[in-house]
Amino acid sequence: MSDDTIKLLRECAAGIKMGISSLDDVIEDTQNEKLKNILIEGKDKHLELESETNELLRKYNDEGKEPAVMAKAMAKMKSNVKLMTKDTDAHIADLITDGCNMGIKSLNRYLNQYSKSDNEVKQLTGKIIISEEALERSLRAYL
Repeated sequence: MSDDTIKLLRECAAGIKMGISSLDDVIEDTQNEKLKNILIEGKDKHLELESETNELLRKYNDEGKEPAVMAKAMAKMKSNVKLMTKDTDAHIADLITDGCNMGIKSLNRYLNQYSKSDNEVKQLTGKIIISEEALERSLRAYL
């Protein structure tokens, strides 16, 4: 096992936690039922991926990584400000789309940076990226 494997796995864990937190922040404010269901399904997928990530963390005897406190606080503040406006659902779709795009970009960067990671962790990272892309695509109709 390389050091890259743990580093990539930690980034996956932190990103998934950030995604779950962001979805939790907006689901209750969503007015459109179809959009709410998309967000709930997205959260369920994140929880499933979190479980897979935690299983690999245990396998590699690591506890993972929490999202950066400042990043989490800024995301929460951004969502609170955007939700004070009228078109809440469009803002929610915009916020989550931005988060998906940031996750996709970051995870691809980490895949390149930690290129010596074990294949199973690279595959998990790919699954997370595919999940983020799918969620982002499903939100386009609400932007």
